[in-house]
Amino acid sequence: MSAAPSPSAGTSQPRRSALKGDTDSERTPPLSASVKAVQIAAPEPPSSADEAQTRKQFPATIARRLSGRPAIQTSSSRTSLFSLGSVDGGTGESGAGASSSSLTEEAQQSQHRHRAERVSEKLLAQVADWLEREKNKKEKKKTHRFTRQKSPPVEKAAEPIPGPAVEPGRARAPSVGSNSSEVSLDRLQRILDDSMAVLGLTSIPHLGPHLGRKHHKKSHKRPPSLSRTVSSDTEFFEGDVVVPSCDAVLDNSKTLSYVGGKAVADDAASISSRREEKEKQAWITFKNEIIRLAHTLALKGWRRVPLDSGEAISVERLSGALTNAVYVVSPPPESVLPPVEGKKQPTKVLLRIYGPQVEHLIDRETELSVLRRLARKKIGPRLLGTFLNGRFEQFFNAATLTPANLREPETSKQIAKRMRELHDGVDLLEEERDQGPAVWKNWDKWLSQAERTVQYVDQQILSGNPGVPRGPGSAWKGRGLICGVEWPVFKAMVEKYRKFLDDHYGNPKEIRQKLVFAHNDTQYGNILRIRPDDEKSPLLVPANEHKQLVVIDFEYAAANLPGYELANHFSEWTYNYHDPIAPYACDTSKYPTLEQQHRFIRAYVDHKPKFSASDASTPKMTPTETPALHSARSASSIVEFTLDARSPPGGWKEQESKNEDATEKRIKELMDETRLWRIANSAQWVSWGIIQAKIPGLVLSPEDGTAEGAAAAAAEEDGVDPDVDPDAFDYLGYAQQRALFFWGDCVLMGLVKLDELPEEVREKVKLVHY
Repeated sequence: MSAAPSPSAGTSQPRRSALKGDTDSERTPPLSASVKAVQIAAPEPPSSADEAQTRKQFPATIARRLSGRPAIQTSSSRTSLFSLGSVDGGTGESGAGASSSSLTEEAQQSQHRHRAERVSEKLLAQVADWLEREKNKKEKKKTHRFTRQKSPPVEKAAEPIPGPAVEPGRARAPSVGSNSSEVSLDRLQRILDDSMAVLGLTSIPHLGPHLGRKHHKKSHKRPPSLSRTVSSDTEFFEGDVVVPSCDAVLDNSKTLSYVGGKAVADDAASISSRREEKEKQAWITFKNEIIRLAHTLALKGWRRVPLDSGEAISVERLSGALTNAVYVVSPPPESVLPPVEGKKQPTKVLLRIYGPQVEHLIDRETELSVLRRLARKKIGPRLLGTFLNGRFEQFFNAATLTPANLREPETSKQIAKRMRELHDGVDLLEEERDQGPAVWKNWDKWLSQAERTVQYVDQQILSGNPGVPRGPGSAWKGRGLICGVEWPVFKAMVEKYRKFLDDHYGNPKEIRQKLVFAHNDTQYGNILRIRPDDEKSPLLVPANEHKQLVVIDFEYAAANLPGYELANHFSEWTYNYHDPIAPYACDTSKYPTLEQQHRFIRAYVDHKPKFSASDASTPKMTPTETPALHSARSASSIVEFTLDARSPPGGWKEQESKNEDATEKRIKELMDETRLWRIANSAQWVSWGIIQAKIPGLVLSPEDGTAEGAAAAAAEEDGVDPDVDPDAFDYLGYAQQRALFFWGDCVLMGLVKLDELPEEVREKVKLVHY
């Protein structure tokens, strides 16, 4: 930081005297020879008001126009200097007969005038800045001196102090500079005031960006820039999250299996075939690309891992994600890494590579925008870096929930609490509310692609010769129509249901007010339970145990009604995506009972999340509650702390009964809302499954250079038929199961009669009466 400018730095003594002004009107600063030669006559008494005004304004106007300084006035004690250029273009004889050349000189002088004004104002600004700092330092010294004074010591016999003898009777000399510096600062302040008056300024000019220091506290936040390396650890700049990104594509088409990504040192199995050797080389190439990408995105600590050292890292693919391929990337042991002073130890990271056919499903820009909003609230995993077809995320030392965990009473209530915190903790944007429930936004967006796919499949099925099923990818050939009926009939029923919803609410504003920020995909694979690091972890406190649960994968997070979110979660109870026989199947017998639904929603309603008051980006600081609940809670707090509090009319038992009635009323409202929106939830996931499916004849060719084509080419080269891939998920089977659930709810809602459905649908329709 540069030193503060001295008041006399770069300024001669005569100039300072001129700025300050003298009390003796006869005292004038020394002038140059050319300036002394100019005769300045005192103004004559005015003969008229107009003439007086002219004579009064003329010298000041000319002087300011030519030199940028006010004219010399004999009646004032202040004096000013005219520059040499001002005299040459003054009111003398040469000025009386101005020619075209003098006009050019006048333009040049005008530029000099503006430049002189800017220099003068900047000089004042610098001096004022220095003066204020000096005053502040002086005040701080006074305060520090006074605060350090102690009470007078108790008199006692003085002890001899070793050292040179002090002359008796001689008082301590006063410190030099204290009073004189205050006088100097006062004089400098008067100079500034007089100079501002001379220049016609009413306030100190503002410092430019390169002049001195600002008096306000500097911000240490830096905007994102390509000129600096952005940290992979989520940073914030004016409320926005700074995350590094690059235009790279990571190809995982040959590493989609769940084995083969271990470090070579840990893999003792010998290579017994050409195919195994090929797979090993594919994994090493894949891991080398991961390291290069980690270097590019500056993942913390990962620059210690040498390039092309893929054999030393471990990459393990996780199961459970249907849309993406998710890997846990582990660094080499510390003993293997080269010692680099100041570099952090690499940590495990989560690598997510987007699925090849999700462009029609997910808007990645919207998803990243949602993740940034969640990062402000510290919800979900931290985003470390993004590339074109994937991203790196924070890795949690956690375990994914299982289908059985959802049915555990305590775990179920913890999920409900976390759901309430998400709904209340992230406020919706106005445009999100204006767009209405996201379920219909998704349906409208996916409609054309789903329609094209399912009509192609229906045509082959209706032809009577779709082919022989050979595996999960082609099992649809032996099951009948995907939606149970032809697509136009299914689509018409969805439109009829949407109209039913509009009539039910009557006013779209009512739906708009009920919208919350919902996750919309709370299946067990998207919920993690963190393993606390030690026994003193705050997550082990009973009040915080629900915070051990972390929700991930916000790809479908958007505005929806709480009832839709509940319907989605309860529907996920009916699935086991790790079932070895039918992972796509919907088992409605596992749908939560009325008692289980009531327990979940009760925990949701009773939970009152608290948010930090300093979090300005969360307008909704407290959850919404009914007036009856609010009054009962306020009265209850009075009873707890006031011994002589008067009980309400009817006594506390009646008040508690009202409180319970209000809670039960809200629970019933949410249960009804859940059943109402369950059809919408099924319709959305039917279209999702159709779009995700890879259908022969619709799969893009390898020449197109797409991920689908690369995967197909790799499979053919290895002699593997995609239709019989044992790891493939049966998306069309999933869509068909959800369609049967859809039709069952339409029957229960009275939108269609059971005998109006085709016979094979009537036999398979899934009815859930609660």
